[in-house]
Amino acid sequence: MKILLAEDDARLRRNIVHILKKEFHNVTEAGNGQDALDHTLIETYDLVILDWMMPQLTGIEVCQQLRNNGFNGSILMLTAKDDTEDIIKGLDSGADDYIVKPFKIEELLARVRALLRRKDKVIEQVIQIDHLQLNVDSRVFLYNNEEVDLTKNEFLLLEYLFTNKGRVLTREQICIYIWGYDYDVSNNSLDALVKLVRKKIDNGQSKSRIQNVRGIGYKLREINVS
Repeated sequence: MKILLAEDDARLRRNIVHILKKEFHNVTEAGNGQDALDHTLIETYDLVILDWMMPQLTGIEVCQQLRNNGFNGSILMLTAKDDTEDIIKGLDSGADDYIVKPFKIEELLARVRALLRRKDKVIEQVIQIDHLQLNVDSRVFLYNNEEVDLTKNEFLLLEYLFTNKGRVLTREQICIYIWGYDYDVSNNSLDALVKLVRKKIDNGQSKSRIQNVRGIGYKLREINVS
């Protein structure tokens, strides 16, 4: 992953860069806020780590400008300020997370891993199974690259099955996901919903992609189609 570290304390900056590179990240350094902002104009970064107090531009100012410029990567703030109001100010400026100085390197690495995992999940929101494609972000479902018209509940059923492909989901789990914890629907309602979705995605195949697991619930299986 490509990481930009902006920290005016040279010793701390060197230590963090050394540790991040040992984790096999590609790290760019900046000693002030303006340099950090300049780097983002010519390179694309997965994560930007900003010290709150820096010369020329503060971490807050850099963070705000990054978001105003459309930067959609992760931003982690390093700060000696631990007041609730200051933390809220940092998050409101567009930061995804913060860590208060002094901190242990292990904690910093854990925050970095968490933010990068979050980025990976965003990238992986398109799920492809055979000729079926589910786009979680835009809530679009495609069959052979053609959009399939789905109701809200039909999409939720497919979303839950796709994200748990191959795993048996109980009727209760599925109903909670679609209708919420206080759901008041019968088993027949779920079966009827499954039947409607099958008609839209099975295309006349002898085996449905949505497998009924007797006495438990449903699971999604792959059926290779030539």
